[in-house]
Amino acid sequence: MTIALCPASAAEAPPQPDWSHWTVILLKPDCLARNLTGPVLGMVGQHVRITAQRTLYPAIEQVFTHYADILPLSAELGVDVAAELRRIYLGHQITVALGYSPNAAARLRAVLGSTDPGEADPATIRGRFGTDNLRLARSQGRLIDNLIHTSDHAGTVPCDLARWFGPCAIDLLIPPPPSPGGTP
Repeated sequence: MTIALCPASAAEAPPQPDWSHWTVILLKPDCLARNLTGPVLGMVGQHVRITAQRTLYPAIEQVFTHYADILPLSAELGVDVAAELRRIYLGHQITVALGYSPNAAARLRAVLGSTDPGEADPATIRGRFGTDNLRLARSQGRLIDNLIHTSDHAGTVPCDLARWFGPCAIDLLIPPPPSPGGTP
C-alpha cells in the first residue's frame, strides 16, 4: 500500500519505506489523563525506537476512521459506540508516536497485553498500567479504557501514519542510526 506523498514535484516521489520496520503508537486519553505518557513510552522504547512524537486533540473524523471496524457494532457491544468515542476523545489529548525496529508492529503488539487490562499479563503494558476491565465497562455501558493502541500489522501502518501524522508524514520515516547496545 502507498500513502499520499508530498514531494517537491511528482517526478521526485521517494521510494516506499519498508513498512515492516514501522509502527504507529497511539496513547489514548486515559493514558494522558493518568500522566502515564512517560512510563508507557518507556516500556514501548524497550521494544522499538521512538523516532517522532506529537500530542494533539484528535478530530472526530480521525477517531471515527480509526475505529471504523467497531462503529457498526453498537447493538452487538451494548454500547453506543459513536457516542462513546465522542466522550472519550473529543476535547481530550492523545499522543501519537512512530516506532522503528525490525517487525515493529508485531514486536510491539506482543507487549501491549490483552485489550482487557483485567486479563492482561502483568508484564505487558496494559497489565502493568491498566485499571479498567471489560466486565466493569460493559456494566456501565461504556467502552473499555486500555491506554494504548498500535498498528495492527505492517499493512496498516501507512493508513495509521497518514491519519495521525498527516498525508506528508512520509518525510518522518527516516530510520534512526543503530543504537550502541544493539537494542531496538
